[in-house]
Amino acid sequence: MRVVSGKYKGRVLKAVSGVSTRPTTDKVKEALFNLIGPYFDGGTVLDLYAGSGGLGIEALSRGAEKCIFVDKEQKAVSTVHSNLEALKMDKNCFEVYRNDAERALKALQKRDISFQFIFLDPPYKQQKMKALLEFIDENMLLMENGYVIAEQASDAKLPEQCGSLSVYKREIYGTTSITIYSKTDSRDGG
Repeated sequence: MRVVSGKYKGRVLKAVSGVSTRPTTDKVKEALFNLIGPYFDGGTVLDLYAGSGGLGIEALSRGAEKCIFVDKEQKAVSTVHSNLEALKMDKNCFEVYRNDAERALKALQKRDISFQFIFLDPPYKQQKMKALLEFIDENMLLMENGYVIAEQASDAKLPEQCGSLSVYKREIYGTTSITIYSKTDSRDGG
């Protein structure tokens, strides 16, 4: 596993030990960022279910200003810290938390933070994707013109619309499906 492009291109990232996480492959990561970027001029990113932190680190490498990494597993949180330290990443451009996804979203909502990109990559068998999308939409955690990038098993079905979030693109890569939701401004025209 490595950083595909940007400032840290080619740098190797540690994976979380064990089988509790499933890192996004470099091929899928590259395709995903080509769909939403591929490079950014600032912006804040949320890497929920961060695992090794590969998606958030890739976003930072490609120009995102800040990333908040969240995972409920201590091994994952330790791996994220280790990867950020190995890259000598500026401590002002990230926050790392050990927390359950739903509780983390509630805490972020209380901080009145909104994100340009939100990565949702939960374990395939424990998905609550629709509920997460609804919470993100209802609590305005995604900026206008922002994207939620949901990774799931290729046979998983997600809704076309979830409040002001609608499917922008959907791609399948082997057993992995990427669904990208964009936020539409519901205040347009009124």
